[in-house]
Amino acid sequence: MKKLPQFTIGVEEEYQIIDPTTRDLRSHMSKIVDGGKIQLREQVKAEMHQSVVEVGTNICQNVQEARKEVAFLRNKISELAAQQGLIVGASSTHPFSKWQDQEITDDPRYHTIVDELKDIARSNLIFGLHVHVGIESREVALQVMNQACYFLPHIYALTTNSPFWEGRNTGFKAFRAKIFAKFPRTGLPEYFDSVQSYDNFLETLVKTNCIDNPKKIWWDLRMHPFFSTIEFRICDMCLTVEETICIVALIQAVVAKLYKLIMNNISYNVYRIALIRENKFRAARNGIEGKLIDFGKKQEVPTVDLIMELLEFIDDVVDELGSREEVNYVHQILKNGTGADQQLKVFEETQDLTKVVDFITSKFTEGI
Repeated sequence: MKKLPQFTIGVEEEYQIIDPTTRDLRSHMSKIVDGGKIQLREQVKAEMHQSVVEVGTNICQNVQEARKEVAFLRNKISELAAQQGLIVGASSTHPFSKWQDQEITDDPRYHTIVDELKDIARSNLIFGLHVHVGIESREVALQVMNQACYFLPHIYALTTNSPFWEGRNTGFKAFRAKIFAKFPRTGLPEYFDSVQSYDNFLETLVKTNCIDNPKKIWWDLRMHPFFSTIEFRICDMCLTVEETICIVALIQAVVAKLYKLIMNNISYNVYRIALIRENKFRAARNGIEGKLIDFGKKQEVPTVDLIMELLEFIDDVVDELGSREEVNYVHQILKNGTGADQQLKVFEETQDLTKVVDFITSKFTEGI
């Protein structure tokens, strides 16, 4: 069998900047970003809300390199925040902060988005994990994108980490996607039968002033408009570095396995997006504790069973990718619960959302 390509990795994380006294979000990002620019240059940048800091790794050759970079970035942002008397956490929503209290970053790009989307943009106080996997051929990348959609709810269930919103237990393990769904051009991507039809779609949106550039396609999975990558955007922010790198390894392995099948003229089933949307909703509501639909069998099965099937599906590529240890961390997530499960446990024990914030911030640099 021909050796797999490298499948380079890029990881973007969005962090919460928190006041250690009130445990509320703090609009103090600019000082952290300005300080970070000196040492991290383009690896740190502002987001729309001033209480959000986004970081991105360099192009990583493997998951071990990605782990070093993510750990370094978390440590560095923690140091920069501490210099301002602030702390940092990783969760896709803050347990009780209100978006109305948060300042918008003074940047023409964000002013344009707010001007266009009004309170939809202002209320988008969420934090995500984005994972890029390098694929040189856009034709192959599109096939992988079409086929990988089926696995998005499985991966999403493992990352669920946004159970609270504005002081309420939402009843969802991942409420972030429900907030982001108010934006246009979000959610699962539709099926495209060719790169030409994909490009025609983007060209139509730009030509008709729906968007000014293709980066304003905010799907859960997209071919990146400027890099030779496919970008997985569905995931909630993970509490710890170990969880993040496990998800990164899982995503890289799914891409590698689908690529391998395509190179052998084998196509994984492409299911209707309307069906996969049902599984995404279930993953958001129940995380790893509920049931997803096995569309091949046309029946509900425990989410954990489908995750175990996913591990079997990718098993023949993980050793070549050198990521077995990282992928195996899935078993720890299943054992310990996702970030949402752990947040809810703290709240159940304390009935205090400030204690939930303390838990989130305590996990930020755990193990590094």
